[in-house]
Amino acid sequence: MDMIVVFLLLATVAPFLFIITKKTALAVVQSILLIGMWLYFFQVTMYTDPGAFSITWSMFYLSLIGAHVAWVMFIIATVEASPAYQESLDKEKETLLP
Repeated sequence: MDMIVVFLLLATVAPFLFIITKKTALAVVQSILLIGMWLYFFQVTMYTDPGAFSITWSMFYLSLIGAHVAWVMFIIATVEASPAYQESLDKEKETLLP
């Protein structure tokens, strides 16, 4: 149960990561999916399981996929923006070009 809460928190941060990477449409979609994700979590913990392939079940898993995409995009953008990466890229260009 604790691991699910960690995934929920990481997914909750995902819209902000999309905003940082300037993907506002994905941030809006992820925000909508988060509503269903948290509803599904509270349904499972307090009531009964709503069943596979219900709307909240689908939103839960789509939100997890969206969070994964957000984190990967954020990590790639962070690495590409780092000065050390830019320096090594410039060195690589110099060695390839005559």
